[in-house]
Parts: sequence; C-alpha cells; structure tokens
Amino acid sequence: CVTPVTFQNDTYYTIKIGELIKNNGIDMMDHFSWHENLSYTYPHWLYDFFTYLIYSIVGFKGVYIITCVLSAILGISIFLVNSKLTKSKSISFIITMGVIYALKPYIAARAQLVTFILFIWELFFIEKFIENRKIGYGIGLILISTLIANLHVATWPFFFVLFLPYIVEYLIAIVSDIIIYKKCKMLVIKHKMKKTYLTKDKNLKIKDKRENKNNSYKLVIKRRENVKFLIIIMIICAFTGLLTPLGDTPYTYLYKTMKGNTTQNISEHLPLTLINNTNAMCVLVIFLAILIFTKTKIRLSDLFMLSGLCYLMFSTRRQFSIFVLICSVILTKFIVDLINTYTKKGIKEFEEAFRNVLVVISLTVLIGLMSYDAVKPKLDDKFVDSKSYPAEACDYILENIDLSKARFYNEYNYGSYMLFRGIPVFIDSRADLYAPEFSGNKDEDIFTDFINTSSVSKFYEDTFKKYNITHIITGKNSKTNMLITKTHDKNYKEIYSDDNFVIYERLSANE
Repeated sequence: CVTPVTFQNDTYYTIKIGELIKNNGIDMMDHFSWHENLSYTYPHWLYDFFTYLIYSIVGFKGVYIITCVLSAILGISIFLVNSKLTKSKSISFIITMGVIYALKPYIAARAQLVTFILFIWELFFIEKFIENRKIGYGIGLILISTLIANLHVATWPFFFVLFLPYIVEYLIAIVSDIIIYKKCKMLVIKHKMKKTYLTKDKNLKIKDKRENKNNSYKLVIKRRENVKFLIIIMIICAFTGLLTPLGDTPYTYLYKTMKGNTTQNISEHLPLTLINNTNAMCVLVIFLAILIFTKTKIRLSDLFMLSGLCYLMFSTRRQFSIFVLICSVILTKFIVDLINTYTKKGIKEFEEAFRNVLVVISLTVLIGLMSYDAVKPKLDDKFVDSKSYPAEACDYILENIDLSKARFYNEYNYGSYMLFRGIPVFIDSRADLYAPEFSGNKDEDIFTDFINTSSVSKFYEDTFKKYNITHIITGKNSKTNMLITKTHDKNYKEIYSDDNFVIYERLSANE
C-alpha cells in the first residue's frame, strides 16, 4: 500500500554502483560522469551492492518486492518496539498505522528505508540496556552502529544523537543530587539540625518526589545508574566507523556535507515550513495538547529527545521522518499514561475492548478497504516513469550518438537514470560528488555551476563553453530549453524531441 511502484532517481544509480562494486570493488573514484578524476565516497556501498544482486537476479520487480518487504519489516518493527516498551499492543497498533501513513513519502528503494528499521531497534536496545544492563543489548547496539556505517554512512552520526537525551538526563540527575545534598548540609550548619534527618531522610524524600510519577511535577527526572555503562557502549560504537572499506568517511562525511552548499539547494534538505506539512503540524499539536492540557508527565530524557528531534525537523524537512519514527514511542507512552490517569480500570480495559471479535473484524475490513483504495491507483504504474525520466531519449542517444566523443549537459533529477543506461552525465542526484568538498577538485564547483545555470542566474552558454558541452538533454518545460527556443539560438540544433524531452547538438562545441 505504501511502497511506490515507480522508482526514485536514487534507485537507478544505486543499482549501477552496486554493479561496479561487484565487478571492480571500491576504489573511491567515480566512473559514471564524464568529468575526470572525481573522488566518490560510496556512502551506502553495502545497500548498493545487495540491491544490485537482487536486480541482477529478478530485475526491477525484485527491487520493488524487497522494498515492499522492508516496508513491512519497518511497520512490524515500529509495532514491536512500541508494544514492548509501553506494554500496550492496542495503542501501539494505532500509533504504528499513523506512523506508516506519515512515513509514506519516505518509503522508497533507498538506503534510508533500512536505517529507519535500525534506528527504531536502536531505541529499543538503549531503553532495555538501561533497564537491565544485559550485554546482549549492548552487542546489538554495536552491530547496529557497524551496519549503519556501511549501509548509509550519512546517517551514522545520528546513531549517537539517540544516546544524548539519556546521558544528559543522567548528568542532570547527578547535579540535582549534589545540589540537594549541599543545601541540606548548609541547613545542618545554619540551624544545627540533626544531620541524619536532613542529609538522609529529607534528601531521599526530595529525590523520591523528583523520580515518582505520582508527584505534582510535570517533569520526571530519574537517575538511572546503567547510563554510565551506556556511555561505554557509545564510546565503543564510535570505533565501528573504522569497520568499513571507506577509510575515514564515516567521521568526515557529515562535516563536509554541512560545509558545502548542496544542502541549501536540495528540496529535502531545506527547512520545514509547518503550513506546507500538515502531518508535522498535526503531530506537534497532539504532543502539545497532551503536555499542556492533561496530567500526563514526561521523562526528562523523552523531553530532550522530543525537543531535539523537533529542532532537527525544523532545520531540514527530511528529518520529519526520524521525528515521527522515534517520537512514536514517546507518544504511545503519553496515550497509555493518559488512559491510566483518566479511566478507572486503565489500559487493561482498553486492551480487552480492542481484542473484541467485532472490533477485530471491523478493523480488518477497514484496513482492507483502505489498502484497496491505496493499491488501485498503482496498478497501471511502471517502474520507470517516462514523463520524469528520458527513457525514449536515452534509446535515441545509445543508437545515434558516439558516447566516447559526447559530453552531455543534463539536469539533476534524471542524471541517475542516464548513467543507469550507460550514458556519462554532467550531474546526477549524487549531489556531494559534484561539490569540491568531496570531488577532490577545489578549482571546479560543478554542483554550483549547474544550480546557477538551471536557475538562469548564469548564462547557459558560459557554462557549456567552460565544460566543452557537445549535447544538451533537457525537459521541454525547463528554463534552459525555453531560453534556447525563445531566442532561436542557432548554435543549438535540435536532433531529438518527444512529449517531455528534447536533445540539442551544440554546434560550436569543438571550435
């Protein structure tokens, strides 16, 4: 229901890079652009490799099926983690359905789908390790860190972000205990009161009030001693970045990305605007309503997690997926506490009602109808959308143009499809590859040249002359094509055209 049939542009280069890894290994160089000697970091080499293996056996259908399977595993993982941490299967089921709906735009044949699964299980292992300090959970965290460093290195630093709320809560609890102790000691000296009462009984009383959910405070701060062992696990995980064939990439990738300008020009990296994201607005309203208008309390670590991920979400809209994924556990806790607070029998009554045969049948029918409604529009979809990707134009190029002499200028969104077809490109959706922070070429910023040219802030001929472009493939509605058409530029000879794309030959290319 949630997995799109039509692939995104990243899927095409993923398959091609996986093929390259299988045949030639990882040499940290690009082989799909006609630009020479560009360095490439292979940020999700392991996912690329396995995706290609599936494609080589079953084709696009196999990639689609495995994406459906991963989507199902994600949903099941969200349900299991929520139900195990909150002890409520009914609420976890409802929350899981909502989370999957919210994550629908992020479900694709991309490495992020695997990391979503790993992140939700990381949260579970952290919580359980703090609860009982079983070594198995610690080993699980180390394995997850190693997998993320190889499957999707760009998200590896976020692995450590999930540790921070627990560590900060622990440090604040320690500071609170120290402050209480010091204040009690001063009272002993000032009032000559019995030390045993103030430093022991009263100290324990204040501490118990701070940690007890039945107190009048909205915030629950609990000193959980196993957090200090969690810090050791986190330090060990920091060295798992060395367990990759990518050198120091896990440690430098995020810094280089933030240093460059690629994030400022890619839609999913731009700041989130609430008015344009109804899902985010609804989720925030639910959290605020529960916190403000009910007696539900929040753990300090959950507050830090919620506010920290909220900040990341507003910084870059793609982080909405992580916000919904991780904070689903916090929301489930809130709702369970809400039911326990405002009902006589608490969550048990709700769980019993949810297991009623009529309720189960009604839910099954409802979900069946919703599933049918979601699947029906996809029945005629194809893996390659000819309106978004130049499938027929690529057929023409491969049949009529000598690729060994051609230098194509193409647009960002379909460069990946072109390289998948074996056509060397000017740029594709591996944005970092074309930025000087990654490419190794400090004198040439290909990504910025493309952005300036496509937005018409730079005259297209200046860019084409700089890179000695021989051919241009562009969408018919692109600004570049409109300029060439409206000005009747005689330097550009139209050699191919269909409903969506046009190819020009640049006559002055070799002058």
